Amino acid sequence: MTAPRYFDTHCHLQDEAFAEDRPAVLSRARVAGVSEIVAIASNPADAAKAKVLAEGSADPRVWFTAGLHPHEASAWKSGTSEAIERMLDAGAVAVGEIGLDYHYDNSPRDVQRHVFGEQLALASERDLPVVIHSRDAEDDTLAVLAKSSIAPNRVVLHCFSSSRRMLDHGVERGYYVSFSGMITFRSFPAADLVPRVPENRLLAETDAPYLAPIPHRGRRNEPSYVVETVTALAALRGIDARELADRTRRNGLVFYRLGEPD
Repeated sequence: MTAPRYFDTHCHLQDEAFAEDRPAVLSRARVAGVSEIVAIASNPADAAKAKVLAEGSADPRVWFTAGLHPHEASAWKSGTSEAIERMLDAGAVAVGEIGLDYHYDNSPRDVQRHVFGEQLALASERDLPVVIHSRDAEDDTLAVLAKSSIAPNRVVLHCFSSSRRMLDHGVERGYYVSFSGMITFRSFPAADLVPRVPENRLLAETDAPYLAPIPHRGRRNEPSYVVETVTALAALRGIDARELADRTRRNGLVFYRLGEPD
């Protein structure tokens, strides 16, 4: 039987947390069966670092995104959009991580909404996917998305842990929904929502180096741990983990338009 293959659709492989052992991290990912990784950027400089990793990757294959995280929305200025566009021209596969975060409020909320809208418009113009961060900001996240011209099948609600209302709205609209290792936590609030995501809209991620799943909780997360996330997702959906590995990998390739699985 062919070994399952996995796609970590959202991690921060360029983060300094991996500076000392990144080759070993990639080696462990390969051994675990992870064949694709998307390195998600928080700002243009971060995207440039992720681009270097992507250009040097082969197995697993790494891609990168470009965008300005809501925590950094206050840094938006003349030239920020152009800097992101340069990264998109250089091969970024999505605009992200973008959205709203009212939990920490590291940037004023009106500024976050403005920057979110600007980046959605940029993605829409280029017909690129958007990777959405939303924390304690459900209503405004959905409102800004609704006002934009972004195609619903270009949206993923990343690291989902929100309400049934938000999930049902996303499913109805045709958004993708991605779950991280948080689903292995006993305290995870949205476990009962996992089966509500259509099979062809479900993604798996690590969000590494953050949110390591059980049994690695409390340590640095890494792409190889996406196996635990997929296993937990399969259990919550009542299906075979191999089947779900194949399904979430296929969905990731479709969402990011990276070609057919081999």
